Amino acid sequence: MTDDPIIETRGLSRRYGRVEAVRDLSFTVERGQITGFLGRNGAGKSTTIKMLLGMIRPTAGTGRVLGYDIDDPVQSVQIRRRIAYVGEDKGLYGYMSVGELIRFTRSFYPDWQPQIEARLLQDYQLPLGRKVKAISKGMRTKLALLLALARRPELIILDEPSEGLDPVSIEELLQALQEIRAGGTSVFFSSHQLSEVEQIADRVLMIDHGRLVMDTLLSNLLNNYRNITVEIAAQEPMPAFSLAGVERTRVTGRQARVLASSNVEGIVDYARALSATVQVTPVNLREVFLDMVRDTT
Repeated sequence: MTDDPIIETRGLSRRYGRVEAVRDLSFTVERGQITGFLGRNGAGKSTTIKMLLGMIRPTAGTGRVLGYDIDDPVQSVQIRRRIAYVGEDKGLYGYMSVGELIRFTRSFYPDWQPQIEARLLQDYQLPLGRKVKAISKGMRTKLALLLALARRPELIILDEPSEGLDPVSIEELLQALQEIRAGGTSVFFSSHQLSEVEQIADRVLMIDHGRLVMDTLLSNLLNNYRNITVEIAAQEPMPAFSLAGVERTRVTGRQARVLASSNVEGIVDYARALSATVQVTPVNLREVFLDMVRDTT
């Protein structure tokens, strides 16, 4: 297996008329990781995924998945043959029974893994004789995962996989994704459910209004990012915090809330030189997400 990135984009953009859904997106996804792709609804996550799959063409920029160019029609077919994709709508044939759909899908893949199929059928308790349209949304998600995983793909891409699932089904999904990664498959999944991403992701990519606003290891975020609350007594305007390590600053009256990714001591020293009251607190993914996607002042 190569050490090359499993996904790589450079300046990737997609415009619909005057609307720029994705703007100058550049990031790299390493193999063997679970990567959470975060953003609000409408931030450009699904558009990005469709470009990675070759389902739509970029307006500008380039991208490669498994070493294939995403905007080359022939190579994009190879991408879809070698990865597994589970979309929000799951894309399943509702008129087939569960068993018929599994047999139908199996016929297209010579490297189908029957032992994985058998194990997941048992784990997921899928009703083989029931029509796909008659099973629950959680069961359809599990069926889509079985169809994807029994191919033993190098990469699985999921677009809002937990949408509409109950808490038990969500936990089972997250456990399945961790097992997938342990088996050597890279996972790239979009979500706006922050607690799920925080539970299993190795890396976090965050976009807002089509632009990349964060790319970091989750462990780095939790261990090194800090909220620094600064309150000054003077009736003067709050000074700018244009310092190394400052990611976002939100000012309300005489109080500033600074999100720092590094240089916490330097930022605190700067604030205390203003005779300010300073408080430093750890962060979680939800707090960072809200800071990064809100407009700053």
